[in-house]
Amino acid sequence: MNTYIAQNINDLSKISKEFIADNNSNKIFAFYGKMGAGKTTFIKELCKSLGSDDIVTSPTFAIVNEYQTPKNGKIFHFDFYRIESEEEAFDIGFEDYIYQDNYCFIEWPERIENLLPKNFTKVIITEEINGNRTIHLL
Repeated sequence: MNTYIAQNINDLSKISKEFIADNNSNKIFAFYGKMGAGKTTFIKELCKSLGSDDIVTSPTFAIVNEYQTPKNGKIFHFDFYRIESEEEAFDIGFEDYIYQDNYCFIEWPERIENLLPKNFTKVIITEEINGNRTIHLL
């Protein structure tokens, strides 16, 4: 299990580079954390570290955003906060996305856990009392 600590938002750039280097054998990451924990903010930095110049925003209403990178292909960013059933994930073609061998960053994976492949990495982001963010990989 890897653990990273961000004392402020500026730490996320360095952490995202380490995160990608430490986890280069897996491309599917499920991000767990309370609202406001920093999931989207960290995913923005991960996309930058992977070489994307696209504007990264939460796909809360679109459910999935696609970003391009010159070396790493496509990145798919999901936000399942607003879905009400796993069937809705099927409706957007979740399985087609997840099995393309592209990076997949999934927010609110609790809503679709039965659909996640066995090889995903669980990322838990917690906000500490002092304002630090702790990022645990399981």
